[in-house]
Amino acid sequence: MKTLLLAATVLIIAMTACNEKKSKVTIIGSWIMPIDGQPGKMQGIRLDEDGEASSINMATLVYKYWEQQGDELYLTVKSIGNGVEIEGIDTLKIEKLTTDSLVLNSNYGYTLRYAKEKSTKP
Repeated sequence: MKTLLLAATVLIIAMTACNEKKSKVTIIGSWIMPIDGQPGKMQGIRLDEDGEASSINMATLVYKYWEQQGDELYLTVKSIGNGVEIEGIDTLKIEKLTTDSLVLNSNYGYTLRYAKEKSTKP
């Protein structure tokens, strides 16, 4: 009986460990959305493991760094539109994060809905 109980306990621990690894969703990667008025064109942000960030198809909005604290995403950004450069940190609330979807809400009332860009590597 003790052997059966021990085996069941080990099995439960192993299954829990496997489920934790599978359920670990990361924000790291490239996140894209369609560009309004430009069918087939995408824009977005790439979040690297080392905390660096970069824009995807957004020449006037340059992302530099990112940090996640709980459900908050902090993006260091430089806006270079209209010949004026403004640098700051955007604070966004992570409303949804799955393996293929990221939804962010800003303090200014807009929502950003991204899809995970599929890797082109074999």
